[in-house]
Amino acid sequence: MLEKLGIASIRVDLPFRLNHVNCFMAEGENGWTIIDTGLNNKETSNLWDDIIQDKNIAELYITHYHPDHYGHAGALQKKTGARVSMSKIDAENGRKAWTDEFINEIEGWYTASGISPKTARKMVQNTADFKPLVTPAPMISHYFIEGEKVPIGNYAYEVIFTPGHADGMVCFYNAEHQVLFSADHILPRITPNISYWFHGDSNPLKSYLASLDKVKLLDADFVIPSHGKPFYGANHRIEEIKKHHDDRLNETLAALSEKSTVNEVYKRLFQWELTIHETRFAIGETLAHLEYLRSTGECTREFHEGRWIYWKY
Repeated sequence: MLEKLGIASIRVDLPFRLNHVNCFMAEGENGWTIIDTGLNNKETSNLWDDIIQDKNIAELYITHYHPDHYGHAGALQKKTGARVSMSKIDAENGRKAWTDEFINEIEGWYTASGISPKTARKMVQNTADFKPLVTPAPMISHYFIEGEKVPIGNYAYEVIFTPGHADGMVCFYNAEHQVLFSADHILPRITPNISYWFHGDSNPLKSYLASLDKVKLLDADFVIPSHGKPFYGANHRIEEIKKHHDDRLNETLAALSEKSTVNEVYKRLFQWELTIHETRFAIGETLAHLEYLRSTGECTREFHEGRWIYWKY
């Protein structure tokens, strides 16, 4: 199907347990379009150098601001002169998330979540370590607008805003072939991480579930994800992901058997060894589920002795 659509899939390796991101290329009338870029490191740079050396790269589409999608965009733009398009929300998130000012605030959020100062400092350093992997930032040529049509190869795709995994996440949908570039919104084998990162949308899980329902209305047949292989049947996978979060919300509520910090709930939910990088995601995901439950009135919280304490009603 990718060949029929004129889409080339580029596997870009990542130094994490989630060990790759899929980027995409397609040639149109005015040159090539690239969707997402990988991290800004030597390996990624060498990979793109080999791929683009004989091509006119006209457009870079960035689905969201997370480093494995956004990181090399600035460097690739400098090499190619391509226009860069992404949502305004995530362009701003990309500029903010790795500033010294914001990074210096994070330790306070982690300690308020009940994490020890030593571990909190390691988690902050892990965030700071990404700065060279997202630098230089791209110059944004165009902000995506909900519902606009953009060319990818020889077909037009509608821009679909799907906040949740990232506040400014976009997907691309072609109705003629019922094809969805799902980015990290829908993945075939794992559920996308839904975290609160101490900025932006304070209830990302609510937004994510609403975005799933929104995409379900498209009834996409062929899904092209940013991690894992393309697959058929978006709506079946959407229902699986929704059930996962229903189960996880029940597990989170059960973990509130007594008044607890975010860290205490996280440890009950993730009972296996995680790296510092993975711990950041697990804390963010735990917080997102707790805040969803708080929004539905199933739990509440108070700030006590420098810590957020949650309990269920």
